[in-house]
Amino acid sequence: MKVSERIIEGLLWLSAVITILVTIGIIWVLLSQSIGFFQVVSLTEFLTEKEWTPLFADKKFGIMPLVAGTLLTTFIAIAVALPLGLTIAVYLNEYAPARMRQIVKPLLEILATIPTVVYGFFALTVVTPFLQQFIPGLAGFNALSAGMVMGIMIVPMISSLSEDAISAVPRSLREAAYGMGSTRLQTAFGVMVPAASSGIVVSVILAISRAVGETMIVAIAAGQQPRLTMNPLVPIETITTYIVQVSLGDVPHGSLEYKTIFAAGITLFVFTFALNNISFWIKKKYQEKYD
Repeated sequence: MKVSERIIEGLLWLSAVITILVTIGIIWVLLSQSIGFFQVVSLTEFLTEKEWTPLFADKKFGIMPLVAGTLLTTFIAIAVALPLGLTIAVYLNEYAPARMRQIVKPLLEILATIPTVVYGFFALTVVTPFLQQFIPGLAGFNALSAGMVMGIMIVPMISSLSEDAISAVPRSLREAAYGMGSTRLQTAFGVMVPAASSGIVVSVILAISRAVGETMIVAIAAGQQPRLTMNPLVPIETITTYIVQVSLGDVPHGSLEYKTIFAAGITLFVFTFALNNISFWIKKKYQEKYD
């Protein structure tokens, strides 16, 4: 084996090891810091208590309000991004001329490069006042505006990955559908999209993971009021927003209140880990179905 190939192989091995060590380090920090929290607060209380007020005089340590806020904004984001992203992907692959595809796809991906803090202020200063004209009861900080703008942010992820998945479908399937008398619309949604469902599902799962971990948009536009509700018109607080709130430095380092961010962090880690494993399982099932 050539020396250059050995060097490249060694660098690849080193990259893999570093990635694994970083992941282990993150898990270790979360676990080691969370142990002190769970020695004081029982896991049952943490998972079942319906109030989250660790910074108040009357301390409650139920993570459910933060989980509810995270799931609510994520659901709104996916409800916005999935139909838009999938429609864009189908249009670019089945209808748009090649020249337009070369222009539109990079322009869409520019959305992913905009700082999320800009999205957050856009949601707060533009989207919320606009929605208040049609929804009088909408609060200044709310889950609806944050979720909608977060959905716009993840549209490029769904549209780009879905378009790649549809492009990878063998051309023979499209030609067979046309040969059976299918229209372009029937071919797109009846043949191409189901055949590319594995890649589309993965793009949606990745988008959900991105939305779950989003911080600045929800911190700016959704508020900082942990409440167990699925009403998108009121202020809520997500797991990431709470971590930012405590990390600003107002809480003494090493205190029980400070350790709550690690308990919240490990909850978020478990959630995203489960989500990624579900996406892997779904992808495997779809691949078996269409192989």
